[in-house]
Amino acid sequence: MPAFVASALTTAALLVRRQLVLPRDHAGAQLHFEDGTTSRVYRETVLRGEPCREPALLVVQFRLKLIGRNPLMHALFRAESILNTPLFAGFPGFRSKLWCTDESTSVYRGVYQWDGAGQARNYADTLLMLLDLVSVRGSLSCHVVPDTRRDDFLADPRSIQEGSSSDSSGAWWRLRDRAAPWSTY
Repeated sequence: MPAFVASALTTAALLVRRQLVLPRDHAGAQLHFEDGTTSRVYRETVLRGEPCREPALLVVQFRLKLIGRNPLMHALFRAESILNTPLFAGFPGFRSKLWCTDESTSVYRGVYQWDGAGQARNYADTLLMLLDLVSVRGSLSCHVVPDTRRDDFLADPRSIQEGSSSDSSGAWWRLRDRAAPWSTY
């Protein structure tokens, strides 16, 4: 897919310029969702030095079909998933990602900050095509909320508008309660 190749090339340039960082501030934080699940943040990726003029929140979830509930395979996936960074960090509008896992359900989530809802949707559409190949049927969903910063979503989930979703249930992407204190990047 040409979009992923372009993203990988841009990611390489961002790494050379040291604009892409992996802060550890939020690793281990728990996010409680309205569907009753809890996801643990296991990594964060942030693009430094780029303003976010038209903030958009993107939340994606999926379950991998080949590794089932095998704890060792999930640990290996979380470790190797850093290699997937070129598949998103170079897309136009990317600003940050929280990498999340729910070990009790084997669901992975990405909570992204984008500059521009259209750019977030473009990335999500491209990602869904790729994830569809490796995800359990019916487990793949995405939700875009325009005019929303990730940190606002985490700090005051009740204030967030609905946005647009790949499914009709808002419970999987909505936070049940306020997350831990978060800083703005």
